[in-house]
Amino acid sequence: MKVCIIGGGAGGMMSGLMIAKKGHQVILLEKNDKLGKKIYITGKGRCNVTNAVTGNEFLANVVRNPKFIMSSEVRFNSQDTMNLFEELGVPLKIERGNRVFPQSDKASDITKALEKGLKKYNVQIKLNSEVSEILTKDNVACGVKLKSGEEILSDAVVVATGGISYPLTGSTGDGYKFAAETGHRIIETVPGLVGILTKDQDIHALSGLSLKNVRLFAIQDSKEIFKSDIGEMLITGNGISGPLALTLSSYINRFSPENVEIYIDFKPALDDFALFLRIERDIKELKSKQFSSLLEGLLPNSLADVFAKRLGISKTKKVSQLTKEERENLCKMLKNFRLKFDRLDDIERAVITSGGVSTKDIKPKNMESKIISKLYFVGEVVDVDALTGGFNLQLAFSMAAACASDF
Repeated sequence: MKVCIIGGGAGGMMSGLMIAKKGHQVILLEKNDKLGKKIYITGKGRCNVTNAVTGNEFLANVVRNPKFIMSSEVRFNSQDTMNLFEELGVPLKIERGNRVFPQSDKASDITKALEKGLKKYNVQIKLNSEVSEILTKDNVACGVKLKSGEEILSDAVVVATGGISYPLTGSTGDGYKFAAETGHRIIETVPGLVGILTKDQDIHALSGLSLKNVRLFAIQDSKEIFKSDIGEMLITGNGISGPLALTLSSYINRFSPENVEIYIDFKPALDDFALFLRIERDIKELKSKQFSSLLEGLLPNSLADVFAKRLGISKTKKVSQLTKEERENLCKMLKNFRLKFDRLDDIERAVITSGGVSTKDIKPKNMESKIISKLYFVGEVVDVDALTGGFNLQLAFSMAAACASDF
């Protein structure tokens, strides 16, 4: 069987390798001048290739359509991915949060290993080859047409074109066009795992401040829609970023900003009562010291001014003179520090694209279209996405394995 694969990223290369392993003729079409351009920038250039958790633990980190990916993940999970790369000559290591990296800390080792595997099984790699159209006959995929006008006929076509985040890597939404042209529904694409912009000028002034051991939560129409684990985040010149903020972004990217309230809990290990007792104890110890001393014992120094101004309390006020209401308001603000949500950062700067080809139009067991026979969709082009930590690459690999199972 002759198979055309559109896209030489993680999903496309893995699909090509697995299908070619079964003895089929594979042509891999990539519009860039090299394969795996986006892989090179994953994990800050180290490539967080997967996450060592499996089953329900893995699915708990899938934000959109986890049920759709369930059978694929069972068939080819993170342990299978790790075994495959070890076989391809890439020693791996597991770091905090079960994140898996090459021991070399070089993303290029992952790309080179996949490329080596493709060549071993005689996959024909055509670089600088941009596809303009998928060819079909009687609702069956039968090849592709390149921008140059050349037509390549095949028995099946795999679309692994990625999303629209990081367009400089070649992710420009081609797959959505191909899917729409062949009758598939496209779920609106929005940024996932991206910085959050806020309207808080007092916070923007603290750009570069790293907050550790905090919690983020979000409320919509008086209902909590997100509550993070305790972790880290970063104040930026226009909002917030870092692990907790990126995670939050994927849960609020389909809500109107005016309906969402975002809060930081600076003392997540303490409940309200325990925190109030802690503040009372600190006040007794500080006695005649100023309010600024109390704040500096509770927060990073640079946040003391922000808290004092928002609370309307002079930093020079003696802690012994704080009213009960002022002490209660301090406690409340430490647990519920409001950020005025403006919008998410642009999709061009998002780690992944949320949305894409509707899972209702794809068979979960093998990624084949329900509309066009022998047409398959793999990776970020599909409306499935997950949190940071190697989960999104694993989604691409699991989908690739599901696709290959049909050949």
